[in-house]
Amino acid sequence: MSAQKSGKPTSMRTPLSRVRNLGAAHSGTTDFFRQRITAVALVLLIVPVIAVIMTLLGRNQAAAAQILGSPLIAIIMILFIIASCWHMKIGMQVVLEDYVHDEKLKLAAIIANNFFSFGVGIASIYAIIKLSSGV
Repeated sequence: MSAQKSGKPTSMRTPLSRVRNLGAAHSGTTDFFRQRITAVALVLLIVPVIAVIMTLLGRNQAAAAQILGSPLIAIIMILFIIASCWHMKIGMQVVLEDYVHDEKLKLAAIIANNFFSFGVGIASIYAIIKLSSGV
């Protein structure tokens, strides 16, 4: 009698993984969907960001502060920074998890990646806020 006729579903997963209901990486689909969401956000934000950057070309700091002083432009730039830093963090973490085999080095690299992504994001957001406030 086959497993289908007996009412038991066929599965390639081990009994322990079925009980825990976890896949091999335990959170791989979450990162997959987050990376796709940030990619969609970046696609939607790239046109206005390029338009803002084109208007900033050749201007001095006072003119740039005036352009970035608009709340709408500052918000668009900050959203772009958040989406790109988050996308960068997830993408680099996937590369590190796939290609760094020494566990201690992998952990150190992932921690460094998190700090770097966060640092770049905070510094960029600070620069936008400082320019837009005219300080």
